[in-house]
Amino acid sequence: MSKYAGEEILVVKRELLEEIGMFEGFQKDGADDAMAVMLEEGNHFFMDRAEAEEDPSHKQLIPYCIFKCGDRVLHYTRGKAGGESRLHSKISVGVGGHINPVDVGVGNLGAAVYYTAVQREIDEELDIQCDYEMRVIGLLNDESNPVGQVHLGVVHLVELESEEVSSREDALTDLSWATVDELNGELYERLETWSALCARYLATL
Repeated sequence: MSKYAGEEILVVKRELLEEIGMFEGFQKDGADDAMAVMLEEGNHFFMDRAEAEEDPSHKQLIPYCIFKCGDRVLHYTRGKAGGESRLHSKISVGVGGHINPVDVGVGNLGAAVYYTAVQREIDEELDIQCDYEMRVIGLLNDESNPVGQVHLGVVHLVELESEEVSSREDALTDLSWATVDELNGELYERLETWSALCARYLATL
């Protein structure tokens, strides 16, 4: 039996992305417009995860939240408790996960479902003891490996007033802070692909 048995996750069709404008890497320009299209009702739906993981004709929408305080960025090592074995032991700057039907509640699909899921992921995975502001800064797409081919990252920058953050999840181990320069230097080779793309972008801000 698949480890994803019974799980459904939110996806969009690859052909929709191709209509919007397919890209590779980190894309800032047009991200807000692309999000508006993808989050229109009818343009996204739930799909069996086991099928989706092997089907590049669909992209799983993944919130990827970067937590920044001043010039320092939160990072962690992905533990074995995480759902994606292909990413274990990699350093990540992104917190987030799949969007499941639990986020729908009594409402319909749409932008509200997505943003409810983002907040749920943050609340489940991190204990944040300060105020913060969050905004979408770009999209991530990586066709070079099997993980990237079936996922689309939505990058949220979460700007914190302090570094009072701790992990609630075993999958997030060795929680620590590093400057953008450190992420692009000594830590770069250990970053998962999406985090490496984000680190490069953060260096341009």
